Amino acid sequence: MFYLTEVEDYVRVDPKLFGLPTQEAVENQLKETYADYYDKELGQVVAIVSVLEVGEGVIIPGDGAAYYISKFKLLVWKPELQELTCGIVSEITSFGAFIDMGVLKGMIHISQTMDDYVSFSKTNSLLGKTSKRNLKKGDLCLARIVAISHKGDDPKIGLTMRQPGLGKLDWIKEDQAKKQKQEQKAVKAEEKVVKVKEGKKK
Repeated sequence: MFYLTEVEDYVRVDPKLFGLPTQEAVENQLKETYADYYDKELGQVVAIVSVLEVGEGVIIPGDGAAYYISKFKLLVWKPELQELTCGIVSEITSFGAFIDMGVLKGMIHISQTMDDYVSFSKTNSLLGKTSKRNLKKGDLCLARIVAISHKGDDPKIGLTMRQPGLGKLDWIKEDQAKKQKQEQKAVKAEEKVVKVKEGKKK
């Protein structure tokens, strides 16, 4: 889920940025500091939205940098359990698929890719035995976050597509079209029954 969050913190501005106006120097330093920054509580920093306030600078002996107490706004993405997420398959392996969700990557175990017996094919795709559906690099998918682990530097995000309304976008469209056909058949069958009953009444 995306959040706008306000942070107040001391920003260490490197001496190489001293020639710039203070606000700009702080903003440039924040962009450098928060590039690819992830925190368990905060989430993944996507962008520095704005620098709201820059206080007085402090220079600490032995450190050539200046420290400014600053307020700034960040755009972050924090993965939430049970959240739906769109993504593109970035890699297929014998044990599953990696999905690029734009901000972070998630992993779908082979058993969670579809409601079928799935095998890794020679064409570097995952193939459903009964459905003949295949998942390959570049496919657009809709998945649900079912696990988040914070061991190591980057979070490990576990996904599933084995729930109604989830999966490769082409599969979802196929399922919707099938459902519509079945509903239309049911309506026609019901109309026939009504006509027969009305004919018997006459």
